[in-house]
Amino acid sequence: MYKLSNEISMNLGDTSKKLSLPDKVKKDVMRNKELYLLAIPIILYYLLFHYWPMYGAIIAFKNFSPARGILKSPWVGFEHFENFFSGVYFGRTLRNTLTISITQLIVGFPAPIILALLINELKNKAFARTVQTITYMPHFISLVVICGMIKQFTSDTGFITQLLSYVGFRKQTMLNNPRLFVPIYVISDIWQHVGWGSIIYLAALTGIDQELYDAAKIDGAGRWKQTLYVTIPGLLPTITILFILRTGNILSVGAEKIILLYNPSIYDTSDVISSYVYRQGLLHSDWSYSAAVGLFNSVVNFSLVVFTNWLSRKTTDTSLW
Repeated sequence: MYKLSNEISMNLGDTSKKLSLPDKVKKDVMRNKELYLLAIPIILYYLLFHYWPMYGAIIAFKNFSPARGILKSPWVGFEHFENFFSGVYFGRTLRNTLTISITQLIVGFPAPIILALLINELKNKAFARTVQTITYMPHFISLVVICGMIKQFTSDTGFITQLLSYVGFRKQTMLNNPRLFVPIYVISDIWQHVGWGSIIYLAALTGIDQELYDAAKIDGAGRWKQTLYVTIPGLLPTITILFILRTGNILSVGAEKIILLYNPSIYDTSDVISSYVYRQGLLHSDWSYSAAVGLFNSVVNFSLVVFTNWLSRKTTDTSLW
């Protein structure tokens, strides 16, 4: 009986090995058809809205005319890229984009981590849930409403301006001052997203083994040392993955918020690559030029993700691939 079962299993193994790739795919689809049905809408979404539009990226290398279409428009090679790199706005938009992105990375990236650690230390669970709800709320407010609130609060008669006037600042419309745009943008972004961003870190905190805390207590570690030597190392893989993803948006400062907040008087510090693409493509109808600038933006972001992932894989055990 034992020999017979071994022969049957060997024969089945040999049969499975002889299956061609299409047969293996068909067998897997039949076995997991419910999962594939659930995945169809997501696959269609990415195909239609993320992969199919890549075909239009070739207009960056053409002098695109809607009357001729994409295929019949004449090729110009790297002319639009050369015009952008040698243009008067390249230095300004790149500097402003990097300034805002790096400031967000330094100040904004640790904010949800700190909030999650603080909420995790709260003993009163009802108060902790209240804090979470209050910090989540701005994330669900429309960006147009958020920008309207920011404009109202930072006007010469606004709430924030009035408060700052009591500590020596002069009353002014703060969004007309080029030096104040970056602080307003970064602080308002933290206020809007810090609560929502802390969710993933709070979830990661629940996965840390409680026995590690018990062992740290036995060794005499207080709350600060427990956070330093148990909590933060437990969060490090999550922090690393999110940091890698964040570097992929270094040159992709939100165009919508920039456009809703800036004005020509502060272009020197507020005009970024994405807002410049918007003006050139939609307002000036220079589609090929704006496509070239957007493609440059995407290539740099992709390169940064690859490099950061490679560096993380070399220095730690955590990476995207």
